[in-house]
Amino acid sequence: MIIYDRLFIGGSWTAPSSDDLLDILSPHDNAVIGRAAQARAADVDRAVAAARGSFESGVWRQTPPEERIAVLRRFNALREEQAGKVAELISLENGSAGWFTRAGQPGLTRQANAYLKAAEEFGWEETLVPSDPASPVRSVVRREAVGVVAAVIPWNSPFSSATSKIIPALLAGNSVVLKVSPENSLSMGFLAELLERVGLPEGVVSVLPADRETSEYLVSHPEVDKIAFTGSTRAGRRIASLAGEQLKRVSLELGGKSAAVILPDADVAQAVAGLKFGSLLNNGESCIAQTRILAPRGRYEEVVAALKGLVESLKVGDPNDPDTFIGPMIRPDQQERVRDYIRIGIEEGARLVTGGPQIPEGLEKGNYVTPTVFADVDNSMRIAQEEIFGPVLVVIAYDDEDDAVRIANDSEYGLSGGVWSSDPEHALDVARRIRTGTVTVNGASVAFDGPFGGFKASGIGREYGAVGLGTYTEYKTVTL
Repeated sequence: MIIYDRLFIGGSWTAPSSDDLLDILSPHDNAVIGRAAQARAADVDRAVAAARGSFESGVWRQTPPEERIAVLRRFNALREEQAGKVAELISLENGSAGWFTRAGQPGLTRQANAYLKAAEEFGWEETLVPSDPASPVRSVVRREAVGVVAAVIPWNSPFSSATSKIIPALLAGNSVVLKVSPENSLSMGFLAELLERVGLPEGVVSVLPADRETSEYLVSHPEVDKIAFTGSTRAGRRIASLAGEQLKRVSLELGGKSAAVILPDADVAQAVAGLKFGSLLNNGESCIAQTRILAPRGRYEEVVAALKGLVESLKVGDPNDPDTFIGPMIRPDQQERVRDYIRIGIEEGARLVTGGPQIPEGLEKGNYVTPTVFADVDNSMRIAQEEIFGPVLVVIAYDDEDDAVRIANDSEYGLSGGVWSSDPEHALDVARRIRTGTVTVNGASVAFDGPFGGFKASGIGREYGAVGLGTYTEYKTVTL
């Protein structure tokens, strides 16, 4: 049993405003695995006051960038040392299969290193060359911290979502209040322990597990200058409206319904082997999952059969079992949401290739669903348009390349996607036509130096690398 009965506010563990502890349940069997304090409005007030005080004092924002970089480099090294424990905690509370949580640890290192490299090369202060050589004016352009940042993250990938925000925000000199999901109270409590050890000044960072009501209180707080949010598009719209009312800076990484375009010349076996990870990572609870599989009519049944064979070969079960590929959904309501979508697909007339709404035999105590593949799907169906957030794939036929691009773009979302072809340069041409923030070719991994984010209803702004770092700064021009 893991217990966090205090909250990490301003760099110190302090008593919460409420004595109630939330039971943290295992998605595998719904047994209690921990208990944790949850923040209320009064705790948010304390965290924001600490952040505002540290920011106004300049104790962190006026620290030279190279010293801020050194502190965040220590944090990255500490997290690397504890990678095994981080993976274990996420599997415990999220139900993510062990292969996924372990495989994600090097990605966290690469993500942080990209931010650190960007900070080392960042133009914190630059003198502009006048466009008119005869001008007597000299302009100095500075990049300064925005202020107090409210970073709000979802439950599905807690460490990645947290570090993608707190590392650039802190590198830029901001003070941060990180609001995490109640389900992640254990792994995020451990994140707070790591932050406690790296030498940040008092007041600079807080980590608060809290419900949606408290989250809205935080993002509406008048002393918050910027909101950085990852989560559903519905919640993102609400946050954007609140930010607009107060003219807060805001960046939103939202939902997705990404398409994987298998071109006629693709190696189908290779593509489907890659989609094992691109479509079903993290039990399908991933905003970047490529769950719309677009296949040419001439090879359609070949693709469907290959996906059927893949999905039926994957073991569903205990996340701690090394043979498990797909674990449980995080909560019973998420389990029912996914099962309801499978029922909707059947009602809409899609062909159920494998899977279904039944709970896998022997796993009734947990939040398990049966991985499912639908064929003969029209892109207008709900299962093709709405984010399911579970291991449910839909296969859509296309006539030619133009038709494939049209279908891929026929979505309110635009977060991720993929193209598969034996000709990478041709795949690149197709990728250029897909209106989405990230496109992979033949299963390439994420590049953390490049910007990540979405088109359309998949968000506003970008994360990762220099672009992501820049979203936590304001421009100031001084003329002499």
